[in-house]
Amino acid sequence: MATVAAARPGAGRGSELVLLAVAVAIGVGGLALVGLGVEGEIPGDLPVYAAVLAGVSVALHLVLRWRAPHADPVMVPIVVALTGLGLAMIYRLDLAAVARGRAGGAADRQLLWTLVGAAAAIAVIVLLTDHRLLRRLPYLAGGAGLLLLLSPLLPVIGQRINGAQLWVNVAGVQFQPAEPAKILLAIFFAAYLVTHRDSLTLAGPKVLGMQLPRIADFGPLLIVWAASIVVLVVQRDLGTSLLFFGLFVAMLYVSTERVSWILIGLGLFAVGVILAVNTFGHVAARFDIWLHALDPDVYFAPYGSGQLVDGLFGLAAGGLLGTGWGQGHPYLVPYANSDFIIASLGEELGLTGLMAILLMYLILIQRGLRASIGVRDGFGKLLGSGFAFVIAFQCFIIVGGVTRLIPLTGLTTPFLAAGGSSLVSNWIIVAILLRISDAARSPAPEAGPLGNETVAIAIDALRTDDAARPGRERPVTPGTPVTPVAPGDEYPTQELRR
Repeated sequence: MATVAAARPGAGRGSELVLLAVAVAIGVGGLALVGLGVEGEIPGDLPVYAAVLAGVSVALHLVLRWRAPHADPVMVPIVVALTGLGLAMIYRLDLAAVARGRAGGAADRQLLWTLVGAAAAIAVIVLLTDHRLLRRLPYLAGGAGLLLLLSPLLPVIGQRINGAQLWVNVAGVQFQPAEPAKILLAIFFAAYLVTHRDSLTLAGPKVLGMQLPRIADFGPLLIVWAASIVVLVVQRDLGTSLLFFGLFVAMLYVSTERVSWILIGLGLFAVGVILAVNTFGHVAARFDIWLHALDPDVYFAPYGSGQLVDGLFGLAAGGLLGTGWGQGHPYLVPYANSDFIIASLGEELGLTGLMAILLMYLILIQRGLRASIGVRDGFGKLLGSGFAFVIAFQCFIIVGGVTRLIPLTGLTTPFLAAGGSSLVSNWIIVAILLRISDAARSPAPEAGPLGNETVAIAIDALRTDDAARPGRERPVTPGTPVTPVAPGDEYPTQELRR
């Protein structure tokens, strides 16, 4: 008789190794083409960059084989490819800065932060044996996240750069605390929503076919909304405010599957933005730059629309296929290696190259959502979807701001833009997603056969339970057939069912 055996999919570690080789070749090839395009020769420090990218790839691959053998095999190659492309563009802008008599070195710092970020990811994969351990300290994570988010407002360590209060300086080390804060707040939101999902989902009146939440359940949403408005007004940063509030509303929707939460969240944020625009001058200036970017008065004003318009002209110069590595003029745009690295890549790689980069982000987000769907616990589902949403929303805010679809913000492009805190935080997010994908792709434990020994243990447990409660009667419905488990057994099957 023919039988069909269940096929178990492979872990994909071999495919991951092949994809990693391609990813390293993309980054190293970009660096080589930058040297040929700018100086006419291969850069002298290319072996150092190649060794770091290859070493990081091999180390992550070996750690995944050791600690998370069923983790998604596509995420790490995509992250390595994006990091390599970002390094190539930052290196290209360094060469342009040195040629114009300015200081370079941003690519070397980015290479160092790549090592730190990869080491942090390896530490997370090795030490975090189960992603559900993060659920144990929800309020500690939430409090630490809020403190980090508001820390730029402190008088000694807080720093204002380009009109935005987003930075802190501790012992000479400058970083953006909103980057690690988004990880901690995602952990808090996931733990909180898993605990209160039933009250947020089932209770509330129904109006026009749509179930609205109860007034008592509005509290957390109002607190998060107020905190996002504080970030918008005091720190002068629309991007962080939008990312913070959008993360909570998106996870709320994933948890409850109620569209009313999305509509209420959008309405609250729109009210807050309208109030801020009509009350605070710096928020109104952001919208003025967005709506009247080509107005000469706005273009030449301090913190005006010059950066945005220059970036748009760079994208237009790139056209469909781009000018080629080292052949464009992306250095004419302020902060071309950080806030506007998308415009720099669009100019030299064209719309085709930019679409390829966005496609890599799309695959990374899809793999994150796939891991969150496949994992078996509610906390992992919410945490994975929250991290995938963070990457997606951050890309949308940046690309939308550079192309003038939405007001320009100060967020960084994940893995591409120069910035240590952003790079390290996003590597940690990918490490947690890898841990969740390992749990989702691991085969479920097979149930053992229910033998006579197991049945005997269950019957003994029932006898012990009955003996502990003397006088308890076992009512049997008249007419109910009594089926013994085994010949001579005094407890029938109906007793086990009760």
